[in-house]
Amino acid sequence: MADIALAAPPAATRLTREEAGFARRELTRRRLVAFGLVAPLLIFIGFAFFAPITTMLHRSVYNPTVVELIPDTLTVLEAWSGEGTPAPEILTSMAVDLKRLANERTSGKLAEELNRGLPGTSSLVKSTARKLRRAEDAALATDGATLLLDANPKWAEPELWQTVRKVGRTYTDTYFLTALDLERDAAGSIGARQSARIYVQLYTKTLRIALVITVLTLLLGYPLSYCLANAPARTANILMVFVLLPFWTSLLVRTTSWIALLQTNGVVNSVLMSIGITSEPLEMMFTEFATIVAMTHILLPFMVLPLYSVMRGIDPSYMRAALSLGSSPIPAFIRVYFPMTLPGLSAGALLVFIISVGYYITPALVGGTDGQMISNIIAFHMQQSNNWELAAALGSLLLLLIIGLYWVYDRLVGADNIKLG
Repeated sequence: MADIALAAPPAATRLTREEAGFARRELTRRRLVAFGLVAPLLIFIGFAFFAPITTMLHRSVYNPTVVELIPDTLTVLEAWSGEGTPAPEILTSMAVDLKRLANERTSGKLAEELNRGLPGTSSLVKSTARKLRRAEDAALATDGATLLLDANPKWAEPELWQTVRKVGRTYTDTYFLTALDLERDAAGSIGARQSARIYVQLYTKTLRIALVITVLTLLLGYPLSYCLANAPARTANILMVFVLLPFWTSLLVRTTSWIALLQTNGVVNSVLMSIGITSEPLEMMFTEFATIVAMTHILLPFMVLPLYSVMRGIDPSYMRAALSLGSSPIPAFIRVYFPMTLPGLSAGALLVFIISVGYYITPALVGGTDGQMISNIIAFHMQQSNNWELAAALGSLLLLLIIGLYWVYDRLVGADNIKLG
């Protein structure tokens, strides 16, 4: 009996270990099943969100075009001191590369890249390539420097070769500096751009317009949300249909409707002149005013819906209790009701602000030059100037700016910092 009693605990222990092993396998299986269910969403987010952002960040500092076009010239140019006319072997190498590019019909790409670094260089590169295309290979190999200078004496200018060296870097911070209205001088020091400085101004203007739109949607959306939350169910449902009606209409249709309203011979000007407020049409189209009005109308539901969802859950007895305790309506609203709506208010404000910062279609159609935002300049560099690197740098800075503003918002007025009462 003693032997049997001593043998029992190991059997129980083995059973426990088997149960533990089964539990671990079951937990692993459940985790794999859960991951399998979430995997399509993760793949979609990675493909549609992280991959484009990563590509944009990489494109903003990666520019191998010039390196691929004139690799030999850039190699021998490394020995140049940066002052005076480069050595004859450097000029000869450029002459040989220009003839090759002319034969390959790719000299235009080099002209485009150099022209971004030094305006006016495009015609110089193209005309020189055409002239050197007719030169003999033997003549270029022995006297390429002379032929290059004969084609155009500007090839002796140090500034041109400094530009070649600058745009010939595979990885560069030039586009980020340009997006901040900065540039490097011949010595490598960073300073303000000598040419047009527009990008910092556009960032400031974009943030200002987004802030104005956020405030306007708040002023219009808060009373409407309060009315929706406290109205009878039938009335609230009818009003909610009108709030959601813009979502059932194409964005392009909503924007073009504002063109019909705000243009010189539009509805608004016709009404103002018919009732005698103005004697001539007001210039409202293609202005910052038109951008703000149209975007406020389009983004208003994004403020109303978060506010309404929060106000709907507030018990009306709180306000009645405050009034029964002797408080007047306005102080009771400010001290009791308003703090409870801050989560919806902050969510709506954040949503409207972030969407408006990156808006493109509405400013492009109704804003014109005066009402354009940074997104319009990004689109211009992608579609017209074909400067994808600068467009990527501008987009990357906009992304970093939004992340920074969101961090500040979360630290100051985030949900964790909202105190009721």
